[in-house]
Amino acid sequence: MKYLSVAIPCYNSQEYMNKAIESCLILKDDVEVIIVDDGSKDETARIGDEYAALYPETIKCVHQENGGHGQAVNTGLKNSTGLYFKVLDSDDWFDQSALVKVLETIKQLHEKDNDVDMLIANYVYEKPSENKSSVIKYTNALPQNRTFRWYDIKHFYPQQNLLMHSVIYRTQLLRNCNLELPKHTFYVDNLFVYQPLPYVVTLYYLNVDLYRYYIGREDQSVNEKVMISRIDQQIKVNKMMIDCCDVMQLKSRKLRNYMVKYLTMITTVSTVLLVKSGTPEHLQKRDDLWLYLKMKNPELYKAVKHTTLGSLMEMDSFVGKKLITTGYGISRKLFGFN
Repeated sequence: MKYLSVAIPCYNSQEYMNKAIESCLILKDDVEVIIVDDGSKDETARIGDEYAALYPETIKCVHQENGGHGQAVNTGLKNSTGLYFKVLDSDDWFDQSALVKVLETIKQLHEKDNDVDMLIANYVYEKPSENKSSVIKYTNALPQNRTFRWYDIKHFYPQQNLLMHSVIYRTQLLRNCNLELPKHTFYVDNLFVYQPLPYVVTLYYLNVDLYRYYIGREDQSVNEKVMISRIDQQIKVNKMMIDCCDVMQLKSRKLRNYMVKYLTMITTVSTVLLVKSGTPEHLQKRDDLWLYLKMKNPELYKAVKHTTLGSLMEMDSFVGKKLITTGYGISRKLFGFN
């Protein structure tokens, strides 16, 4: 049995995919690597097939017509046989010593018949252009080295959201919640770490720096200019998050509060980008997004508006817009994202 399936979506990734793949191969008997060639036009498919031929017991390479990152994740999940499932973007990599600890923990939990729904580890923003990195830990918010539930969590700081980089799901849980990410859409990682949460009952936090998240390419999806050019995809994901479950009906208060906080953050990002663009069309889309939330779920709308960020987002005055964009700029510098 494979304990961990790692899906690596690849689109024209010939320049950096080797590092991602090699970082998974520290314990080949326990890991399944699924390279998903998303209709690449370079040498990605050949490289993937060569790895699959070299490590037939560990690596499989699946080819699909171009469907985008979300469809590649869907394909990886459909082809996974491991007990747990994780996504590794092709320009990122794992710390191998941390991966060993993660696998040891998964095996120990399984041997005790104590499989958890979600395992969480730290991730690291890697910014080679500035010769620096920053680690996102959860030591203040989550119990360490034991199984816990939502009522055990403490306060998350603004930079401590559970992202695709930090979560490892039990594979069957993702299938049980019918997760299906949209095709040809960026920013689906936000849906990946949001929609399954109501199905997560048991969690485990391991304080190791597993995921290395590279920041710096000009064409990277989180580059601000790129995000504004793809704002309709950001809004699409934002609306899918609003629709995927009735957050306000969740029994767990702490889970409910976390999901409100995360949705507020994503809606804030959408709003800030639309305000920074400043075109009449984009300002109208900002208003439409907030109206969508209000009409779809008035109770959730009130909860989002009750937060500090939410209360600022619909301000139309010059001062209000300045507060929005200035706060966003400060957050970028503090938390190290693009």
